[in-house]
Amino acid sequence: MTAYGPSEMTALLNEVFAPWIQSLNIDPLSTSATGATFRLPENSALVRGGGDGPKVICGQAVAAVADTASVLALSSLNGRFRNCTTVDLTTHFLRPMMLGEVDIRIEAVSNGRRMAVTRAEFRAMGSDKLAATATCAFAYLED
Repeated sequence: MTAYGPSEMTALLNEVFAPWIQSLNIDPLSTSATGATFRLPENSALVRGGGDGPKVICGQAVAAVADTASVLALSSLNGRFRNCTTVDLTTHFLRPMMLGEVDIRIEAVSNGRRMAVTRAEFRAMGSDKLAATATCAFAYLED
């Protein structure tokens, strides 16, 4: 199997994903035998409305990042992009994710012939406290 690391994941982001997903600027950092790590840079476009209150990253952005980073991590584990579709995405918000850099860890819970399941963990950069988690299930559309 060919090496499939951060530079290949970045290229895949630019080749396969929609422009609005590309604008999230998900930054692949590293891969491992079970998943990958990513950084979401500070981006004020991802802040939900709410007046003069704290600037919190919106849940829709968190879900989109979990889904996208999971596909990238699976591509790394598979050594290539396998066309797939999301069949389930469950997100849990544990505390507000304030505007700033976010550390994301994706772990493949299962990666079979037809289906894959991942778990995503989101933390403010430098924090050990979980801000959100997501479980994603994918159906592979090809062998």
